[in-house]
Amino acid sequence: MRVVQLSAIDMTQVKLLKKLNVSSKNQGFQVHCISSHGEYVNEILQDGLNFHAVDIKREIAPISNLKSIYKLYKTFKKLQPDIVHVHTPIASVLGRIAAKLAGVPNIIYTAHGFYFHEGMSKKTYSLFFNIEKVIGRYFTDYMFFQSEEDYRLAIEHNFLKKDNYLLISNGIDLDNKFNYNRVDKNSTELLKKEHNINKEDIVITFIGRLVKEKGIFDLLDAFNLIKSQNVKLIIMGSLPSSERDMLSYSEIMKYQSNPNIIFTGQVNNTEEYLYISDIFCLPSYREGMPRSIIEAMSMKNAIIATNIRGSREEVIHGRNGYLVNLNSSREIADRIDELVSDRNTLYKMKQESFDRAHMLYNEEEVVRKQLEVFERLRKKVR
Repeated sequence: MRVVQLSAIDMTQVKLLKKLNVSSKNQGFQVHCISSHGEYVNEILQDGLNFHAVDIKREIAPISNLKSIYKLYKTFKKLQPDIVHVHTPIASVLGRIAAKLAGVPNIIYTAHGFYFHEGMSKKTYSLFFNIEKVIGRYFTDYMFFQSEEDYRLAIEHNFLKKDNYLLISNGIDLDNKFNYNRVDKNSTELLKKEHNINKEDIVITFIGRLVKEKGIFDLLDAFNLIKSQNVKLIIMGSLPSSERDMLSYSEIMKYQSNPNIIFTGQVNNTEEYLYISDIFCLPSYREGMPRSIIEAMSMKNAIIATNIRGSREEVIHGRNGYLVNLNSSREIADRIDELVSDRNTLYKMKQESFDRAHMLYNEEEVVRKQLEVFERLRKKVR
């Protein structure tokens, strides 16, 4: 039985879908990954998966989008998949249209976070809400959800013709990569030494693209407002080349000279940085069900995040962290100062995060729910 996993970029196939793809292959499914060609293609092939390159822009561009639909249609007609499983906002719309036109019998959409959100104007929200509803009702057979808010909204507004909704949540590899007890202590000590982090320092971390919608400027501004001493800020992530015109580098560069702010760029050892961290901050404007928060929770971090969909499901205000308002540098700074000055509360929140991650966000369970649907569809074919 052939399963196509479709995303805009190949990084999604490795960073978000690797466990699902490899588990599907191990259970006898023939897995085909489709996305734009990038630096992760070799890893996809090394996992024993099939890869097909189709350029998919991550923005609304009518001519380019139509070309992508046509190329996807041709690819689907050639592969004759039993399931097309789509991810990421633009790719999920284009992919479902192409799959329906190609006569694919089972089209599954995972909502990693609906594109419309509460921060939009009513007009913009309504536009994208109705796009999701139309594509859902006429081009989708099953919908998987990471966010419970999205799940309930879709059911309430009848996004599907049939009751094929499944809440899968989000999860990470708690047994290996994000196993707190298996982190290499020698490596973490070297990281502290490399970045001049002392025993008395409180470390704050951020992971994400260095773009405005991730709240990076709000966090950097907040760091200038804190009153506490002995605080270090580690920024993990970079600015994708496709988004360079969205951000003035001078806004980032003016913080480069601060010895207490550490820019690492993209790293593969996020678990080691999070291990030496005390507070994780994600003041994003829009999220689905952010994996970075779960990763930080698994490494015993108190969380400061904006009160938005997804984040507010992972962070219980006052228990494993704090929820703050959007565009609120002052509020972020106050919460950081509060946790730095009250170590007892900080350590309680760190432990609460760890416990919550293990109780709710194991990737094994997320993958199991999806494979159960794949297996049911395979039995129908037989």
